[in-house]
Amino acid sequence: MTAAALTAGRAVVVPRIQERIVTGLFFASLFVATFEKVHWDVAGNIGLNDITTVLFLIAYVATERRPLPRTSAIVLGFFAAFALVYLAGFWNIDTQQGLTQFTKGMVKFVIHFAFLVAAIGYLAQRGERFFWRAFGWFTVGFLANAAYGILQLVAQLGGHSLDHLVLNPLTGGAASINIYGAINGQNIYRVNALTGDPNHLGVMLIVPLLMLTPVYLRLPRGHRLKVRLAVLLAFLLLVELSTLSRSGLLGLGIGALLLALPYRRFVWSRALLYPLGALAVLLVGVVYSRRHFFEVLLRQRVSTQGSSANAHFAVYSFIGQVLHLHPLLGLGLNNFAVYYEFVTGQSNYGAHSYWVAVVVESGLLGLALWIVFLRYVFVRLLAARRLGRLLDRLGDPEGAHVRPLAYGMTAALVGTIVANFFYLTIQFYYFYAFLAFALALPVVFAGRARGQPAP
Repeated sequence: MTAAALTAGRAVVVPRIQERIVTGLFFASLFVATFEKVHWDVAGNIGLNDITTVLFLIAYVATERRPLPRTSAIVLGFFAAFALVYLAGFWNIDTQQGLTQFTKGMVKFVIHFAFLVAAIGYLAQRGERFFWRAFGWFTVGFLANAAYGILQLVAQLGGHSLDHLVLNPLTGGAASINIYGAINGQNIYRVNALTGDPNHLGVMLIVPLLMLTPVYLRLPRGHRLKVRLAVLLAFLLLVELSTLSRSGLLGLGIGALLLALPYRRFVWSRALLYPLGALAVLLVGVVYSRRHFFEVLLRQRVSTQGSSANAHFAVYSFIGQVLHLHPLLGLGLNNFAVYYEFVTGQSNYGAHSYWVAVVVESGLLGLALWIVFLRYVFVRLLAARRLGRLLDRLGDPEGAHVRPLAYGMTAALVGTIVANFFYLTIQFYYFYAFLAFALALPVVFAGRARGQPAP
């Protein structure tokens, strides 16, 4: 049996079994995109998301015969530009350790951008229904991660480690929930779920929270997804708060303020206030039962004088030193920790800021290229918002989904950029999966404006 796909006015026949394999691997890669903690110490460090993504890429290249859309070709051009900058920066590396780290960084970079190019093409080639199915798997992956985090916290409060019971026997690792400190002998637990750090989880959750909120608000009352999205968003916000991530809340707040402009009429609506009110009642009950504990905790987290906050701000002082040594190309991809081990005393010390890492490792050229690339993503999201507005004027019901999603993705991108001034998640798989949806959105639904909706 075969499945036919129409591309550029001609039918391309693909064996159905091959199509199912590629589709399954694609959905799997989206589902586990945030599962950073599920990895094995084989040939370095191989994660479950590494495996699913590489298998999808192999299957896609082996079976796909349809031409890539223009957006994929442009992203491929950015891939080549980034590769040139990183390879040019290679000549600033002068240690074996630096070479090892550079090789690891280049492998991740190639996989990430290859996935981005292929994912955009696959989403565009498969049409609207497939886009929403894939988006659903991406969202459910966040939900599964967050649900594990709540179970992780509940088990820990009961004196058991869910990671030790479930995850570590599978991976052979030593993962556990994060312990921030203690107040009067009581540990402060920060949920990290299936990510490596509670701040990672906090910043990652910016994406579904901001993407889905406008879509939820635009759904009519009685829609089958209305209540489900309300519960999902309230739950994800609860998990966001349980991470105690200041970077995550900062990015979420900035993104929410951005959404408040086009969606200001919903600020006092029941659709927004009811879920937030229910969550607030739950939080007030929990906080009231342990008032002193949470008072001390809140003072600690809002303070900017602790060692954690100082570490986040201190890395910015490295920028001047690097610009003095290698202003254009930096110290080499993935080499921040190598060159600052003499400062930190740690061989795996992260930059605590993605943008510091970009300047330190790829110089001003790398930073400029990232700015141009992200500007392109914002331009494509602007095209998606305009497309959604046009569909609304034409009376196309899909406009009520495309336009809110484009607004939510814009806010999520801004929030993630802001949060990464103090943390690093842009380098993870989930961000490239998010970019694939953002860049494919105006391509997948463009046909509707011409009266030719995709299947």
